[in-house]
Parts: sequence; C-alpha cells; structure tokens
Amino acid sequence: MNTAGLTLALTPRGHLLLARDDGAAPAADAASVNQEWSGQVTQAFARGNGHGLLQLGARNVGQALPPVLAWWRDLGARYVTAVCHTTPVAAQSAPPTPADMDALIADAPPMSGAEYLTASVLDSLWSELDTALHTELAESGLAAQDFLRACHPAWHLVGRVHFNLAENRKDEEAPFAFLATYTTALSAQARAQHLPLGQALKQYAGAKQRAQLLALLEPVQRASAQCPWLRALADDGALFHPLRWNAGEALQLLTDLPRLEAAGIVVRMPALWKSGRPLRPQVKASVGDSAPSLLGQNALLDFSMEMTLGGETLTAAEIKKMLAGSDGLQLLRGQWIEVDRSKLQRMFDRFGAIAHTDGVPFAQAMRLLAGAGLDGAANATDTDDASGEPAWASVQAGPWLAEILRGLRGPEGLAQIHPGAGLKADLRPYQAAGVRWLYLLHRLGLGACLADDMGLGKTIQVLSLLLTLQQESAAADTGRHSPHSPHRPSGSAAESAAPRRTSLLVVPASLLANWAAEIERFTPGLKALIVHPSAMPPADVKALDAAQFGAVDLVITTYGTLLRVKALMDAPWRIAVLDEAQAIKNPGTKQTRAVKQLDAGMRIALTGTPVENRLSDLWSIFDFINPGLLGSGKAFTDFSRRLAERGHYGPLRELVRPYILRRLKTDQNVIADLPDKTEMKAFCQLSAKQAALYERSVQELVKLLEAARQQPAMARRGLVLSFLMRFKQICNHPSQWLGDAAWREADSGKFARLRAIAEVVAAKQEKMLVFTQFREATAPLAAFLGGVFGRSGVVLDGSTPIAKRRELVKRFQEDEATPFFVLSLKAGGAGLNLTAAAHVVHFDRWWNPAVENQATDRAFRIGQTKNVLVHKFICQGTVEDKIDKLIESKQRLTRDVIEGGAEVLLTEMDDNELLRLVALDIHTATVED
Repeated sequence: MNTAGLTLALTPRGHLLLARDDGAAPAADAASVNQEWSGQVTQAFARGNGHGLLQLGARNVGQALPPVLAWWRDLGARYVTAVCHTTPVAAQSAPPTPADMDALIADAPPMSGAEYLTASVLDSLWSELDTALHTELAESGLAAQDFLRACHPAWHLVGRVHFNLAENRKDEEAPFAFLATYTTALSAQARAQHLPLGQALKQYAGAKQRAQLLALLEPVQRASAQCPWLRALADDGALFHPLRWNAGEALQLLTDLPRLEAAGIVVRMPALWKSGRPLRPQVKASVGDSAPSLLGQNALLDFSMEMTLGGETLTAAEIKKMLAGSDGLQLLRGQWIEVDRSKLQRMFDRFGAIAHTDGVPFAQAMRLLAGAGLDGAANATDTDDASGEPAWASVQAGPWLAEILRGLRGPEGLAQIHPGAGLKADLRPYQAAGVRWLYLLHRLGLGACLADDMGLGKTIQVLSLLLTLQQESAAADTGRHSPHSPHRPSGSAAESAAPRRTSLLVVPASLLANWAAEIERFTPGLKALIVHPSAMPPADVKALDAAQFGAVDLVITTYGTLLRVKALMDAPWRIAVLDEAQAIKNPGTKQTRAVKQLDAGMRIALTGTPVENRLSDLWSIFDFINPGLLGSGKAFTDFSRRLAERGHYGPLRELVRPYILRRLKTDQNVIADLPDKTEMKAFCQLSAKQAALYERSVQELVKLLEAARQQPAMARRGLVLSFLMRFKQICNHPSQWLGDAAWREADSGKFARLRAIAEVVAAKQEKMLVFTQFREATAPLAAFLGGVFGRSGVVLDGSTPIAKRRELVKRFQEDEATPFFVLSLKAGGAGLNLTAAAHVVHFDRWWNPAVENQATDRAFRIGQTKNVLVHKFICQGTVEDKIDKLIESKQRLTRDVIEGGAEVLLTEMDDNELLRLVALDIHTATVED
C-alpha cells in the first residue's frame, strides 16, 4: 500500500473516515508506506478521531504524505506542539484562536467533505485529541513528557533552551548581543523564568544529575548537527557565555531559525523586530485602480508599483543604496532591515516590466492577486520561511477591482435587481443574492460556476437572470436604460459588441422536461425553443439555421444534440449555460471539446457536485467558464504539484473563489429560509428497449380489450389492472417485466436518473431513502446503488423479520458508512424513523399522494434536523406522466386517487379513454441524447 491509496474524508457530522483513494493527487514524494504503518493508522482511527490524529501528529512527523493526510497530520502535530509548550509538559492544551482556525481552514487542500470544515469542527477534534492523549497516557503508564519522547524524538523537551538576540547600537563593530538561556519553571504570572545556559553547568553538576543536563542540552545537540556555527560555539564553550555579534552572525541565526525551532530551541529576537524578524522591504504593486475601458477575460487593468518598508514608500536613492549594499542585515532609516538583493531585484524588474505595458490582462491580474504563478515564473507571494506571509513582494487590488471582488465574494451586499412581474415566484434571499452575483459577472463578461446544493434552486436563479436580461433588451429597444444595477461597469463586454439576445442551455437529455416545466411554471414569458428530436421532428433539427434562434430568448438542447447540429455551434450566444456541468469534467472527450468552442458572451456552469474534490475537474470546468484563468492543462498540473509540495493551497482557493458560488442546505443563512420539505419531479426518459416493450404492450392491450368486450366486467378490470402493473414495471426496468435478472443500467432511463442523483448525494456524504412498490426491485436497486456509492446500504421488504427491521433502522441511523436504504413501499412506508436521510426517492409512483407522503414522512418527521429533498420519478410520455398531470391539474381523478388509488378508477374508463392514457408518446419518451 502507498500513501496515494489512503485519504481522510470529513463527514457532515464532523467525523473523519479513513478510506482508500487511488485517484488522489500524489504527494511530492509519494514514498511507499509499509503494511505496519498503514495498519497502525487504520487501527488508530478505528479507535476514534482523536487517536487517529494523535497517531499522525505525534508519530508520523517528517514522513512524506499526500496533501489531505499531511494537512490532518499537521493539525495533530499542532496539538502536540501546543502540549509541549506547556511547562511542565501536560496532556492538555488550549485550542488555536478563531483566527488561527480560520487560517487553517483557508489553507486546507481539496478533500471530500471540505464544505463541512468549520472552526467548531476543529474545536471538537481538538477536544478529542485531549481525550485520546489522556487515554493513551493512562494505558502506557508514562508521564506526558516520556510518552511524547517515545512517539518521536522531536517532542523530547525536558527544559526549553532559549537563544536571545538583542540590538547593541552603542557597539558599531558588533551591533548585536547573543545570550543562550534555559527555562527553569513558570513564575506565578505564568512567564518562563530564565537563567544563562552556563548556569546549567553548575545546577546540574555531579554524576547524579548528568542525565538531566544531557536532556536539557539535547535540543542544542540536535540543532548543532545542522548548524555548523552552533556546533563550533558548543565545542569551544562560547555558547555558555554572552557574545558580541556582528550583522553577519546575527543573520546566520535568523537564517537558521526554522532549524533551531524544529530542534526544540526557542529563539527570541530583538523587541523592535515585529513578528520576530527585522523588516523586509517589499515590492508592492496595485492592479485595477480604475475601471478599464472594456471588460471580459481580455480586459487590460492598470498596474502600478513601488518599493516600501513598513508601509512607507522608499525613495529612489534609498532603493539604489539598498540594492548596491550587501545581502543580509542593513541599517536603513535607523532600523535593521533584512535584504535579499537578488529576490528584490527580480521582483522589481518583473513588476517594472508589467508596469510599462498597456495593462495587465484580467486573468493575469487575478493570478497575481492570488499569488498563483501558473506561468512557471516565481510567484509574487513566494515565501522562504514558514510564516506563509509574502516575503519580498505583494500585489493588492486597487479601489475599482477591490469593490468588484467584494461583490463577487459577498453577493449579499450587492444592490438589488428585479426580474419583474415575469417571474411567477418569490426568490428567497439567498437566491436573490445568487441572481445579483450572476448579473454582476455577466456585466463583467466573466464566467460563473453556480454550485449550490441540490434543491436550492439553481434553475430559478438562472431563469431570473435571463428574465432580467430580457427586460434590459426590451428597455434598450425602446431607448430606455436598465434601472437594475449600479454595479454595471462602463464599457462592459455586452456593450462593446453587437447585442446578443438569445442564450443557450445544454442539459442531459433526462433534464429536458424538468427545464421545460420550470420555465412554464416560473418564467412563462421567456420564449424557449427545445432543439431535440423529442420536441421537434429530427429532420427539422438537422435543418436548423443559426438565424432562426433570434426569435427566442433561450434555446435548450442536449450535449449529444450539440455535437450533431452545426447551427448550435455556429450561433453567437448571449449566455451559454451547462447544467450538470460535471459532464465536462473530462477535458479529453469530444463532448467537452465541443462545448468549449461555443461563442458566448458569458458562460455558466451549474453543478450540485462539489468542484473541489479533484483538481483536474476544477480545471476543466474553469477552462469552460473562464478560459485561461487557470492556465493550460500542463501549467495547472505543474502548479498543483508545487502546491502539494508546499502543502499550501491558499493561492488556488483565492484565485477561483470569486467565480464559484456554493451554498449548502446546512448554511445558517440558507437553512432558516428553506421549507422543511422540497418536492421535485425527476422526469426520466425510456431507453430504446423500454420504449419497444411499452409500445408492444400497448398494441397487445388493444387486441385484448377488443376480445374482452364479450367477457364479464370483472375480467376486463383484471386485464386493465395487469397491464397497468406491466407498464409500471417496464418504466422501472425491462428486466422487472421480463424476469431475465439482467437489470443493466443502460436499459433503464430511471437508473440513469437515479445515478445522477445518487452521485451528488454520495459526493455530499449524505443519505437517501429509495422507495419502490415492487419487492422484486429492491435487491437490484440496492446492488446498483452500492456501485454508485462504493459502499453497501440496507434493504427492507415484506419478508424482512420484525427484529431484523429494528437492526437495519439502527444501522442506517447510526452508521455514517451506510449511505442508502431501499424499501418496499408497503413494508417501509409507515412506522419507521429514518431521520438520517436528507433525500427521499420515489422510484415508482403509487398514484396515491397520501401513501407517498406517508413514506416520505419516514425521513420528514420529528427529530429531523435537515431539510428533506423529495425526488418523484416520472417516465415522460408514458402513463406515469399522464396520471401525474391529471393529479396535478386537480381534475376528476383527484379525489378518487387520494381515496382509493388510480388503478381502481382506470378500470372504469372506456377503451378509448384508457388507450389514450396509456399510449406512448415516442418522441417525448425516448432518451436519445
């Protein structure tokens, strides 16, 4: 086993799960880890989060690990470090400050469950570390100091040696003084009490105390192995006396600061040196002071630069003198400063070259701000120490760009816009903020990734944006200006080119009906054209011309149709929207390459799947919405490798943050605004095999009804009921009707839809219930979902013993590794408490809302702390679709359906009514992409 095969996932409850992840990005040095190591880590996490983190942080320091394991190891190491910094060493410590917590979270690498990483979660894990250390101390019978020494020699700190550097400006030849001290105890004020290190030779004199002296000096011995100057001081005894140092000797101490601290030595710098080191001059640049004349990815932003010291601008003469001096410590403006002439000159020349151009392209400006050197050049914020702070240069956003970024990072504060009366719904506050965010990016000519949780209304936010732009176009046609947004930049991309009035929406074929229904429901004033064989004759699809699209506001098509219809690729679009944008996560597919060639003023990617778990997925989506921002694929791969080597992902997060809007159902600003239960129709289409079986069954029913005219009414009712059951089974899966036990995914449109939903649930580490009225479908559904989740779930049907049911419910409720529960509607539709689920899927319809609602209430009941999302599967163009429409329209079937079930009533229809109801609409029902 190697490190690339292990990872940690954070669950919605804040627990850590150790798992295999063969697709994870490799560490900088992916050294093999033997079975003993992996077994120890696995065993530790099996005991609990605290034990696992203690194993990583206390025992695995210095090992090469993948980014995710390394980050959690560093949290454990931070805890152990805090324990060691108490005197005497004790198995308890104060957690990091809120600011430190936020900094830790901001620098976390991409990982499964990253959205659940909060300060409260880290605080809870810190407490678990305390508990684990107490437990392991009791088991070992050792004191904390001895226990940590056994974990790793680096934690062995019997006493703390301090190296103290002070300024001595009265001595021009040796302007610094050095003194080594050690701590003896804590004072009443909890301050370390120091004595000169030479005093230790007297305090620990004698053979009996020799071991204590050696223990005290052990950190010095470790540091001496890496610092020749310290070894020389220790060998000749000078270390035990006060020393006069010149600037070069002081710089040597400063340079070796990380090695000294790693060995366990505390280094104390002059009091005037803020943050423990002298000031460094910085090349400081500002980009985007004012709005550019044109916007978009190719916009040129103004750029200026200066060299500063402590926030004050240096004069040309001071810069010249400093760069002409020596490396190391220089005295400037009455204070010691640290100078690296080569780095300063390199950054000065680099920024100077940019300042002398016509401007900085927007994408390059964003990379400079984030410190992301995607072009292979040195990053503006490269560091040469562990502080994480910019070393020799920094870039800041100017007033105009800073205001734009504030709006993108916090859309709640953007000025209101109003889609108008054409929107037949009230936007929730977070949805209105999402529309404002999309609108601002559109005005800027930039792309967006709307990555809200499933069920939070990505569709209505996009439709509201289109409605807003439709109003703008109408106002422009009549010579009026849009009243909507004070953030509308002058010279926007939309104003600089010929007006584009039509937008393009590309969706999986299974979602065509969902979008059409949402448009009809929420924005009926938007003129939409569905370009797909299910909505128009195939010959008309092929004959389309780009000029025909100008008469509508939105053209909707599928990924497959986009590849086959040249007019869709040739047309200029106002906005190109991709739903289920994970469809383009693989940059090498023909589908992805085609989508990225679309000519659009703005590009929007919609996905409910986190885009942070795989860096390659992130690059491909951004290569669509904002081409060039993340560089070429190769440049991004090299950049990602450098981030992994440094264990510092802040630059990447900062770079992409303005263009990703992701709200979770668990967000405090969202959850209070949601209904407790949201019901969604999941329209599914039939596979070719399903359609053929369905049509054949309809023709068979026609013949049998003709023959049944001479038979008793009861026989006809039985015939109708048997065929209704057959139609339901075919809509579920051909194998359910044929009984061939094949159950291939490709043969069922419902299986394709279930996969799409389950993949999102799996990525969110949430749980789902799947109800079916057919006992024979439960096992195939469970097997299919097990492949999607990569873990088995539980199944309950009428044959499950009562005692076993309680065991299954307990497992589903309490075991976070059990992701789904498949239930037959009669067996599991009542009497069970399954509040661990946040999603309910009705795989087939009972045609009785009361029965379905009762099943849904297994999750939506007292004790449920999450919002429940209900997915009702309907095969479009079939009897399922038509019965659902009758129920929704509250026609004469409604009362009978609610009271007795639709099947009973349908047996009383005459032959013509019945056949119209079950007839297959082949263009609507089939699933050609």
